[in-house]
Amino acid sequence: MPLTKASKIWANGKMIDWDDAKIHVLAHVVNYGSSIFEGIRCYHTSKGPAVFRLGEHVERLFDSSKIYRIEIPFSRAQVCDAILELVRVNKLDACYIRPIVLRGYGDIGVNPFPSPIDVFIACYPWGKYLGEEALEKGVDVCVSSWARMAPNTFPAMAKAGANYMNSQLIKMEALVNGYSEGIALTTEGNVSEGSGENIFLVRQGVVYTPPVGSSILPGITRASVIQLCREAEIPVIERVLPREMLYIADEVFFAGTAVEITPVRTIDRITIGVGKRGPITEKIQKMFFGAVTGNTLDSRNWLTLVGQPTVVSA
Repeated sequence: MPLTKASKIWANGKMIDWDDAKIHVLAHVVNYGSSIFEGIRCYHTSKGPAVFRLGEHVERLFDSSKIYRIEIPFSRAQVCDAILELVRVNKLDACYIRPIVLRGYGDIGVNPFPSPIDVFIACYPWGKYLGEEALEKGVDVCVSSWARMAPNTFPAMAKAGANYMNSQLIKMEALVNGYSEGIALTTEGNVSEGSGENIFLVRQGVVYTPPVGSSILPGITRASVIQLCREAEIPVIERVLPREMLYIADEVFFAGTAVEITPVRTIDRITIGVGKRGPITEKIQKMFFGAVTGNTLDSRNWLTLVGQPTVVSA
C-alpha cells in the first residue's frame, strides 16, 4: 500500500524533516543488511492516541540488537519517550510506528564493528495490511516452497532487516501465484509462520501455534492472543505442527502488528472450516480490538497514551 508521509522523523535524538531522513549508499546496512527494527501500532481511543504494548516492542528491539551485537546508544526509556514524542509532533491520531537501528556509513567490508550505529523512528498513517474485508471473510494463502531459515543460520528471534529477504521470497511467490500471503515451513517440514506474521490454528476447540523453536519471530500480538485465549478459557497449546494440520484445521488465523487478527479461508486452494472467519477467531478478534481501541478496560496495561509520559526501566 502507498506510504503516506508524516512531517517529522526522529533521528539520533533530533526531529528532522521526513525528506531529510537519508543514508549514504555505502552505509553498511545498504551493503550487508545490518539493521534491526520494530513494527508498532498506535490506535485511536476515546482518551486519545495510544501505543499498543510499547514497552514489549522496545524490549524486543533491544533483544534483537543484543543478538546482532549492536549497542543502541539510547536507553529503553529514551526510545519509548522518543516514540511518544514523535507521534505527538506529527499530530497523528492513529499510525504505524517503525523504529530502525542500523549500521551506518563508516568502514566498508563484512566486519560491522567499525560502522556507526544510527537510530531512526518514523510513524505514518497505515490501514489494514491485508485489507479491511479480510478481517471477516479471510484470505487465500499458500504453503511456500521457501523454508524459514534453519536454526544456527539466521537468528529467527531477532527482527532483523536481513532476515526479511527470506520473507520477501515467501511473499513474492505467494503474490505472483494469486495468493495474499504465504506460510513458510521449517527445514524439517513443520509449520513456522507467514512472511511477516505468526500463525494459529483451531482444531476441535483447541488453539495451536508453533513454538519459538520452529524458526518464528516471538510476536507481541502472538503473545497477546495466547493471553486472550487463556482469559477466555480457550485451551491454547504451543507445539510443533506438521503441515497437514493446516488443511484439517477448523480455523486458521494470522496474528501480527500489521495483520492484527486475520482469518485464513483457504490454504493451497483447500477450504479451511466453512471458508470464512470461525467463531473462535471472531471471539479473539473482538477481545483484541476491544483492548487495542480502549473500548474495554485496559486491565492488562497494554496501552500507553501518547499524551502521557511513559514509565519504562532504563
